[in-house]
Amino acid sequence: MINFALEKSVFALIVKFDQLAEVLLTMVILTVVGLAIFGIAYFVLHLILPFSLRHAIEVKQNIALGSLISSLIIGIALIIAATI
Repeated sequence: MINFALEKSVFALIVKFDQLAEVLLTMVILTVVGLAIFGIAYFVLHLILPFSLRHAIEVKQNIALGSLISSLIIGIALIIAATI
């Protein structure tokens, strides 16, 4: 078990300094794309539903709707993470 820390796969996330700019740029681009997809998904959900999400969750304290929206967000996050 002690030798596990010395395996090469543990150090797979270490980035060399000359590749750092490329990795950071890729990370920023993928973050913006992910946030854009979340925004589009929320906008589409807002258009589809016949009531205001914000009013139903904040004012009416609809816990079931909050749980449903959070599960949709987690599902979209998993899909984005799998495709990226």
